[in-house]
Amino acid sequence: MSLANLKPQARRRSPAQLVKHLQTFELDLKFSAGIWYMSPAGSRFHDKFKPELDIDRRLDLAAKLVDYGLRGIEAHYPNEINDQNLELWKWFARDTGVKIVSIVPLLFWDAQFEFGSLSSPLPAIRRAAIQRMIETLQLNRELRTDFTIVWTGIDGYENPFGIDLMAMRDRFAAGLAEAMDAVPGVRVAFEPKPYEPRGRQLYGTTPEGLLLGLKVETLLQNKINRRLLAEGHPLVCLNPEIGHMLMAYEDLPYAFSLALEYGRLAHTHVNSQPLGNYDQDLNVGVIAPEQLEAALYVLKMHGYRGFFGIDINPERMPVEQAIRNSMDAIRAANDRINALDHEKVIFATEHPDQARGWLESYLIRMRARRPKKLPPLPKLKMK
Repeated sequence: MSLANLKPQARRRSPAQLVKHLQTFELDLKFSAGIWYMSPAGSRFHDKFKPELDIDRRLDLAAKLVDYGLRGIEAHYPNEINDQNLELWKWFARDTGVKIVSIVPLLFWDAQFEFGSLSSPLPAIRRAAIQRMIETLQLNRELRTDFTIVWTGIDGYENPFGIDLMAMRDRFAAGLAEAMDAVPGVRVAFEPKPYEPRGRQLYGTTPEGLLLGLKVETLLQNKINRRLLAEGHPLVCLNPEIGHMLMAYEDLPYAFSLALEYGRLAHTHVNSQPLGNYDQDLNVGVIAPEQLEAALYVLKMHGYRGFFGIDINPERMPVEQAIRNSMDAIRAANDRINALDHEKVIFATEHPDQARGWLESYLIRMRARRPKKLPPLPKLKMK
C-alpha cells in the first residue's frame, strides 16, 4: 500500500510564487461518495422516507453515477463491507473503475461500545475495539485504499465531572497506535467532530485532530511505521468534514489551512451546515457557498490533490440527484475561483492598506450574474 505524498501541501511560497501557482494549478475534482447514505438512515423523529437498499443495489446506484464523475467509494467495516460480500466489492471496483478510497471501522454503533470504543475504561470492550481497528486496517491494506477514516463517534462524555480526561485521550491514542503497529504502513485520516452522538466527543476540532496525529505518531514502534515517519510521511492525517467544522464554529479556510500547513490533509468530506446545530449533512453549497469558495481557494493555494468525499443525508430527494447536485456545486464554485484575477487577489491581501474594501467589492461582482448592472469596480492601484 503506497502512501500519497502530502509533503508539498506544506510548501511556503512568496507572493509572486503563490500567484504563479494559482495561475497554473487547478484542483482535480475527484469525487467519492459514502455507501452508507445511499440507503435511508433511521431517525428517532420519523420513519424512513425511502425504501432500504441492500449493498448490491447501492453499488448499482453508484455505478450509474460514474459517467457523471464519481471516481471513489467509501464504506464501513463490518456492516457494509465484510468477508461475505468482499468479492462483490472487488468486482464492482474492477468493473466500474471506481476506487475504494477508504474502509472505515464501525466503532460507534454496536451496543458493546456504549461507554466508548478505543477510549473505553472497560478492558474487554477496548480490546474488542482495537481488534476491529486491526481488521479494518488489514482490509484497507488488502484493497489498497488510500487510508482508513477514523472518528470518535462514541468516544466522549456528557457529564465531565470526575472523568480522568487525559487518561481517556491516552487510551484512545494508544489503542489506535497499537492497531497501526499491528498493520504497518496504512495511513489513518482522522475526522474530528465536536459532539453528536456524544454530548462532547474526544478530539472534536481540527487543531485537536492535529494534536492526536502527533501524539499517536510518537507512540508508533513498528519499524515500517518508523521508517515512513523518518521519510517525512505523516501516518495520522486529517479528513475534515465541513459539517463537523461548522458545528464547532470553525472557519473553513482557516481550519483547512492548518491541516495543509502540516502536510496532513489526506481527504475531505464535503457538505453544508449552519453554524452549530445538529449534524445535518446538507447537500454541498445549500448554505454558505462563500465559505465553500474560500475553502476551495485555500486548497488550491496549497496544491491539494486528494478526493472530495461527498458526505450527505438527502432524506427528501433521490440520493443520485443529491450527489449530482453536490458535484455540480463544487464544480461551479471551483470555476468561480479559477476565474479570479489571482494577482490582484494576492496583492489585495498582501497590501491591505492599499486595497481597503477592494477584495470584498471584487468578489461581489464576480458572484453577480450581471456585474455590469453594478457600479464600476474601484480601481486597484498596484505598485
